[in-house]
Amino acid sequence: MDTADMLINLAYIAASVIFIFGIKMLGSADTARKGNRLSSLGMLIAVVVTLFNRDIISYQLIIVGLIVGSLIGLIAARLVKMTSMPELVALLNGFGGLSSLLVGWAEYERITHITGTTGSLNENGELITKTIIDLSHFDAFTAATIALAILIGGVTFTGSVYAWGKLSGKLSGRPTLFKGQRALNAVIAALIVVFGVIMTVSAPHVGPGQIYLLILLSLALGILAVMPIGGGDMPVVISLLNSCSGLAASAAGFVIGNNVLIVAGCLVGASGLILTVIMCKAMNRTLGNVLFSGFGSTVQAASGKAEGELKPISVEDAYYVLEAAHNVVFVPGYGMAVAQAQHAVKELAELLENNGAEVRFAIHPVAGRMPGHMNVLLAEADVPYEQLVEMDDVNPTMSTVDVAIVIGANDVVNPAAADDPSSPIYGMPIINVHEAQTVFCLKRGKGAGFSGLENVLFLRPNARMLYGDAKASITGLVTQFKES
Repeated sequence: MDTADMLINLAYIAASVIFIFGIKMLGSADTARKGNRLSSLGMLIAVVVTLFNRDIISYQLIIVGLIVGSLIGLIAARLVKMTSMPELVALLNGFGGLSSLLVGWAEYERITHITGTTGSLNENGELITKTIIDLSHFDAFTAATIALAILIGGVTFTGSVYAWGKLSGKLSGRPTLFKGQRALNAVIAALIVVFGVIMTVSAPHVGPGQIYLLILLSLALGILAVMPIGGGDMPVVISLLNSCSGLAASAAGFVIGNNVLIVAGCLVGASGLILTVIMCKAMNRTLGNVLFSGFGSTVQAASGKAEGELKPISVEDAYYVLEAAHNVVFVPGYGMAVAQAQHAVKELAELLENNGAEVRFAIHPVAGRMPGHMNVLLAEADVPYEQLVEMDDVNPTMSTVDVAIVIGANDVVNPAAADDPSSPIYGMPIINVHEAQTVFCLKRGKGAGFSGLENVLFLRPNARMLYGDAKASITGLVTQFKES
């Protein structure tokens, strides 16, 4: 190793350490912004140092890529709404997977086209040269890493694009199942493993047909794997695809021998997988159940236990209840994101505090359409992080709460998860808003939520339905407080 390589590797180590400290700081709201900037600095160091690598040939293409990518990122950051963040995250995961697939494919093409010349003298003493393909660098390890980069990258790309279609409403959010789908998925997965093994053991004699077939199979598996997953499970899928994009990047790092890409990919893959496990635990389900059960594909069967009637309440009447409340808990869901009601909610919370009430925001781990969706929205409205409480912390105090305000959340407050063994979500931990003295449920209409399940909370004696756009309803309550 010469001096230049040693300096590059030392810089990669420094960038990796900065990544780790940056991710550590993301664990707290107080240090999250600083952690994000620190991680960006680590990435900048890695990119700049990589540009000094003498294997980089075309600096012009790199500069063009940086300009085009920066413009796309800047435009997307300014134009994409907060409600569309889950779709954007899904697409970014897909781009990461596609990049890894292309890196694996391009490396195969590069290796198998490395040429050299050999010469010999003929019987007349003339030098005869011919071109040869040098496959000395295409060993079993390289073939295995190329196969992994293509496999994980392909599955991540099409799976993320399909998830983007579901989240954006361009495809049905319900799980799509057909006869023999699981068997087909198993056959494709088995074929991918077989082709990967064949590529590894047959290196360097890997034909382009094997690469193309592996690409097609991985792309097909990504679609078929996400197709049977219901809308309510999409936060888990987004987290898992994020993990896969990191693993694909790590595999691509092995393909091109880039240490910092290996480390960064492993960090993303591991953190995404940990988050996926946490979210599965929050739903009291296994990852296999989330991926293969087709949750929500059938309409919930009537259990016969749901009794009562929906009881609407006006903004004026809701104000009188809130005006007398001493303890209020907001439970935000995707409905708050759709209505863009977070700023109005923050204003109402301040008015309630000025009126002498204690205000908290209860966040369920799978609320919204992506991990941390509600935390991002509330942070955008500058809601103090100290007012956010997790499910396990707020539930023991819920019986002392005067008013619980549910804004567009559905499954995460459905008492059927605790009371009805026939419910598909039975056993899933929920925020026990039904134990509060009064529950206001903000909904646009009487329909079921994104998962398709009816919520028996709405029929409870202490529940009142505040119909209409959530932002308009909250703004109406704010007006009532200001005019009183």
